[in-house]
Amino acid sequence: MKIKVIIALALSAALLAGCQREMEKLVEVSGHIFVFNYRVASATYLVTLKKTAAIPDGAVAIAEFENPAGGDPIVLTEKIYPAWDKITLQSPKVHCIRKDRPYSVKIRLVDAEGATLQELKTQLVSDVDQSILPSKPLVVGPLYTQNPDVFKPDGTTDFSNTDKCPAA
Repeated sequence: MKIKVIIALALSAALLAGCQREMEKLVEVSGHIFVFNYRVASATYLVTLKKTAAIPDGAVAIAEFENPAGGDPIVLTEKIYPAWDKITLQSPKVHCIRKDRPYSVKIRLVDAEGATLQELKTQLVSDVDQSILPSKPLVVGPLYTQNPDVFKPDGTTDFSNTDKCPAA
């Protein structure tokens, strides 16, 4: 009798576990990197997602990038179009990226009504420190004219980085 009760309880637990629906995997992270653009003295997060299933019309991706300078996360909302096979999420400019330090990124896919379809987490690690970038763009204007704040008329240059970053 005890064996039958134990078997019945085990089968019930297995059936209940099978009834719990996992969140459908609509996308997966296919790439992530920090982009350093020396020409315009900027750094951004870049995360790419590969679509693995159909995403409903009106869906958006909400990305929360850890702010390397401290403070609140940097939030980006990107509309997702059904025809896209790849979704690219690029943050606004960020400052104070440190070499070999992991920075977290949280991404939620949300449908038109605001219901969460999928959540993802990843980390980015830079192999260089942002202090290698100049604090001012090297060029200005559509013709890539040398920035007079960097390239002085007397022939000297000022590549100094003036970002005020918290201690590591």
